Amino acid sequence: MIPLFDRNSLEVQSLNQRDHDLDHRAIRPLEKSESPDLKNKMRSVAENIVRARKLNSSIVLMMGGHVIRSGVQHYLIDLMKRGFIGGLAVNGSGIIHDYELALIGATTESVARYIKNGQFGLWKETGQLNDIINRAYADDPRTGMGEAIGRAIHEGDYPHKNVSLFATGYQLKIPLTVHVGIGYDIIHEHPNCDGAATGALSYNDFLRYTSLIQNLENGVMMNFGSAVMAPEIFLKALSMARNVARQKGSTIQHFSTLVCDLHDLPTDFSKESSKDNPGYYYRPWKTMLVRTVADGGKSYYIQAQHADSIPALWTAINEVE
Repeated sequence: MIPLFDRNSLEVQSLNQRDHDLDHRAIRPLEKSESPDLKNKMRSVAENIVRARKLNSSIVLMMGGHVIRSGVQHYLIDLMKRGFIGGLAVNGSGIIHDYELALIGATTESVARYIKNGQFGLWKETGQLNDIINRAYADDPRTGMGEAIGRAIHEGDYPHKNVSLFATGYQLKIPLTVHVGIGYDIIHEHPNCDGAATGALSYNDFLRYTSLIQNLENGVMMNFGSAVMAPEIFLKALSMARNVARQKGSTIQHFSTLVCDLHDLPTDFSKESSKDNPGYYYRPWKTMLVRTVADGGKSYYIQAQHADSIPALWTAINEVE
């Protein structure tokens, strides 16, 4: 039998020895979108969001870590405070970038540089996320990962907590759910990573996310830049929610989905691509833009950088509110 890797043999260095590719100066102030075309494309989505808030339906934004790196925190925080985002779902990289920015005002390392000598991801302070997760699991196994990290940042000594999505979510009691894959994230390299605690807290978040989906009728589901996590958890959660709804004689059919990414999709994306086309394997297309809205929903695809699409959405909401 092949032995387990000995994580105690790793050399973990401090973040003050790392060169950071991004710092808090990249976080943009709230300014109206300078793209009339992009803002107009967002208008229908914005109208649906404003309507969903009035109906108390779920408004959920799912995203990859690059959204945090694009410097749009103030836009997302403002939408959370005003009730236009009722839930955020991120992958494991999302907590890392949010935590590092709150702690030291910088984040992101050069993979090409640090993988050469095996230092990639092995930074002491970032690994303290595992301590937060482990402690939360020990205190209450039903805690969510997003809640635990949001509470730690909100209550702790973090100089830049004002730009933390997780601290804001905890303060506003808005669920921020974290959906990890074991081995996907740099904190899984660390000796203090407890797979049981990580899995339990992330699964708790999946169940909380599914509760949000139960209220998606007349709501809005958005995906910014997550090619795998977002469409996959949405697919399973929607099936679970619809299963329970069917037993009660109700439906979850009339909602909007938005996908914002850089992929080239055809003008008519209402039908999924054939299996011999690479586009078939782009999950946000077939899952979020076609299959899950086939019974009465409406889908939108907008091709743009996150640094442009998020401000455009914020501007459009402000204009139609």
